[in-house]
Amino acid sequence: MNAVARFWESDIGWSFRHSPVAVVSCIVVLILVLAAIFAPLLAPYDPFDPASLNLMNGFSKPMEPNAFTGETFWLGTDDQGRDVFSTILYGMRISLFVGFAAVAFALVLGVSLGLIAGYVGGWTGTIIMRIADVQLTFPSILVAMLIFGIAKGITPIDMRDQVAIWVLIVAIGLSDWVQFARVVRGATLVEKNKEYVQAARLIGRRGPAIMLRHILPNVLSPVLVIATISLALAIIAEATLSFLGVGAPPTQPSLGTLIRIGQGFLFSGEWWILLFPAATLLTLALAVNLLGDWLRDALNPKLR
Repeated sequence: MNAVARFWESDIGWSFRHSPVAVVSCIVVLILVLAAIFAPLLAPYDPFDPASLNLMNGFSKPMEPNAFTGETFWLGTDDQGRDVFSTILYGMRISLFVGFAAVAFALVLGVSLGLIAGYVGGWTGTIIMRIADVQLTFPSILVAMLIFGIAKGITPIDMRDQVAIWVLIVAIGLSDWVQFARVVRGATLVEKNKEYVQAARLIGRRGPAIMLRHILPNVLSPVLVIATISLALAIIAEATLSFLGVGAPPTQPSLGTLIRIGQGFLFSGEWWILLFPAATLLTLALAVNLLGDWLRDALNPKLR
């Protein structure tokens, strides 16, 4: 509780309290994350249990009794009779898990390579940054598709669905590490010439210890901002890949998979199958983006 109180009274806490956009965005993100975590408790049905599906409930309109079974569903059902509200809760779990895991992987990889490139320098730093520059010439979604396709091609057919989520995480993470590395390298080049780093060298600290215990804590502010914004981009990237059919498997559909399914019925009048998953994805990505924008301004000393 003391840590919460200190945060609440800090400059960042003051900025948060006086930013309605940040407060609303934080509340929306918390609601969606908690809804995804507790999906088994909140969802009226288990949409991925074949034994609980009834094809007679297919294409039920939102809040209207089904003509055959008389059952009513809040957000309607899809072509297989799955409750759209339940599928959104379960699909959001996949999207959030992939987003958080991919950003964590990209953060660890990018920060590590950025520290090495900035502190060690020389040919090591040059090679790392030239690789980053080459990767920046390609759209990140194409890089993710390429990595996903290669990984899927070398995976045994009977294991593809089981490892698809992890392959997706690695693909998105490898396509998103560059911005972490570039920012951390620039900050490390500034920090490594300061007195506290020189003092650490004089008392015998080795390079890895200096990078991790002295430089890293002083370059984390921009990393947190990038991570927050990258979370929204990773969620959208996952949805894009799943929409294109190269992401989450049908047995573990994410929001992108649900949007792809709904898109096939949009022009036949079953608009709710597409609208509600798309609105959920838009709300989640927008709230995380707005939270990242606030965090960027709050951590910028020039704006205080």
